[in-house]
Amino acid sequence: MSAATTLGCWSDASVGGRRLTRAIVQRVRSATIDVAEERVAEIKSGVVVLVGVGANDRPEDGERLAAKIAGLRIFEEAGKMQRSLADVGGVVLAVPQFTLYGDARHGRRPDFTAAAPPELGKRLFDAFCGALRGDGIEVRQGRFGATMLVRLEADGPVTLALSTDGWRESGLGSS
Repeated sequence: MSAATTLGCWSDASVGGRRLTRAIVQRVRSATIDVAEERVAEIKSGVVVLVGVGANDRPEDGERLAAKIAGLRIFEEAGKMQRSLADVGGVVLAVPQFTLYGDARHGRRPDFTAAAPPELGKRLFDAFCGALRGDGIEVRQGRFGATMLVRLEADGPVTLALSTDGWRESGLGSS
């Protein structure tokens, strides 16, 4: 079973014994995040990225994932997906999502033990957002550890499930 299996049923496959950073990328026309009736983030055209950080993730995993997302050609021009976030001036709405590490293969209650502990998760989530900003992408963030209400208007819809599992160390910028 590969790491790109059905959501909530990711495998234990890893590279070098590590669990790796995961993201769901959804192209949107607009999106917002509210926490306890307060609007904490809002974007127009861009992507919502749900980011899951594992207990054994490293900052490099998030940096590589950020580079991949920044360069994804998922915006249309002349009827083809060939433009990136930077090409269209798109914004990322990053949502910390430890439940991407939920293992629902056994029983009915997901097991989240593979998710990073809160301190590490927040540090790596912030580093991921910083890496996107370093790639020239505007980023708005959800509130780590909060119960969030995420609203989005999907565009396409275009949705990708990404994991750094199996990615080569080089070649992320190639088309």
